[in-house]
Amino acid sequence: MIKKGLNSGLGTGLSSLLGLYEEDLVSQETKNDITGILEIDINKIITNPDQPRKSFNQEALEELAKSITAHGIIQPITVVPKDNYYVIVAGERRFRACCLCGLKQIPVIIKNFSEQDAKEIALIENLQREDLNSIEEAVAMRSLITEYGLSQEELADKLGKSRPAVTNALRLLNLNGNVQRLVIDGRLSAGHARCLVSIKDETIQIKYAQAACDKKMSVRELEIMVNAYLNPSSNEIKRKSIKLTTEIKELVNDMQRVFATKIKAVGTEDKGRIYIDYYTKDDLQRIFTIIESCKNNKDL
Repeated sequence: MIKKGLNSGLGTGLSSLLGLYEEDLVSQETKNDITGILEIDINKIITNPDQPRKSFNQEALEELAKSITAHGIIQPITVVPKDNYYVIVAGERRFRACCLCGLKQIPVIIKNFSEQDAKEIALIENLQREDLNSIEEAVAMRSLITEYGLSQEELADKLGKSRPAVTNALRLLNLNGNVQRLVIDGRLSAGHARCLVSIKDETIQIKYAQAACDKKMSVRELEIMVNAYLNPSSNEIKRKSIKLTTEIKELVNDMQRVFATKIKAVGTEDKGRIYIDYYTKDDLQRIFTIIESCKNNKDL
């Protein structure tokens, strides 16, 4: 009996949709009674136009093809019947590699999924394998929401994700197309992209995205740049700063190391202000935790 391996944090509904491999097989080809896997003519299998993953690394496909030639296909692909063909639900990468090998038949598991179930499973499988880039993931999520009237919370339950995670993923689709392309090409991470969503001026979006790529900026560095753009310094802070003493500079440096964020001091040893910046909810929570730890330290 062969079962689909599932990650505990993703797709709690996937196991119930897939079930055991030998269940509900369509007896249209020679059946192997031991494994419940069918051998299908490769020419009768077609790719899924709704496949969330759009880009496949050619070098990786060729490596997989060599492995299949040497060892065979370890895991069959999952398909659904449509007209006189079978549409791939899960395993398109393996199918493409089989085509490169020149195989005539490949092992499949045939399931009678609804169109919605097939889309959900294709998305979940890719998420479990971490095969999708952030834009492909967001596009697939939006497709399920718009075509089947799902709420973000319902989709989150189906994918085994939190609702905020779904919301943040979908927000990336508000980015300029050029910025999205940088994410698809792997030049810009999802963390960098999320920093840029709050910038409405697309020209600035593109400029900052390119700067992040060219200068190999960290997410934190980009956050600081974006925050400076969105929250320009007040007139008070813009005034010519009084030269800080060595002791205050050292204090600022120590605070920056402790709080892991930008610290700014304005004033003298007698009077002034110290600014502690935070750019995300996680930043604020970390600062809060450090303060609480200091409060509970009996040595202070």
